Amino acid sequence: MVGALDLRNRMALYETVFLVRQDVSGQAVDELVEQYKAVLGEHGGSVGRTENWGLKTLSYRINKNRKAHFALMDIDAPAAAVQEMERQMRLNEDVLRTLTIRVEEHEDGPSVMKQKRDRDDRRRRERGPREDGDERGERSDRGERGERGDRPDRGDRPERREREFS
Repeated sequence: MVGALDLRNRMALYETVFLVRQDVSGQAVDELVEQYKAVLGEHGGSVGRTENWGLKTLSYRINKNRKAHFALMDIDAPAAAVQEMERQMRLNEDVLRTLTIRVEEHEDGPSVMKQKRDRDDRRRRERGPREDGDERGERSDRGERGERGDRPDRGDRPERREREFS
């Protein structure tokens, strides 16, 4: 009986990613992370690495939101603590989705999402302006036509004749 009780209260490792509405500020997302850290701490758990992945475009709308703030937490806590945190996430109207998985061990260093973001930022800085684009590195597909401001006004075109139907 004592062995079964020890297994239930044993700490396990989890990773939680949750999405927060787009109109919430980044600072409010950090406050939510701190709130959930406190919930886990009250129930005997702890949070290791936390990452705010920023505002990202969603693949599909969730509750009329096209974008969401993403946050990751590495958790070392008993199952009851994680269940309480998830319950509070479901009650919070700002949290759109949450995913918690149990893992064997936490990764060292930044997550794959952070590595990708850093790699993309580095590429933009190294590449610089494109030959056929502007200084931001954007390319113009307008070709010979030029930009819209270079074209004559539509008022310069001859009037269209209306067809007469018999």
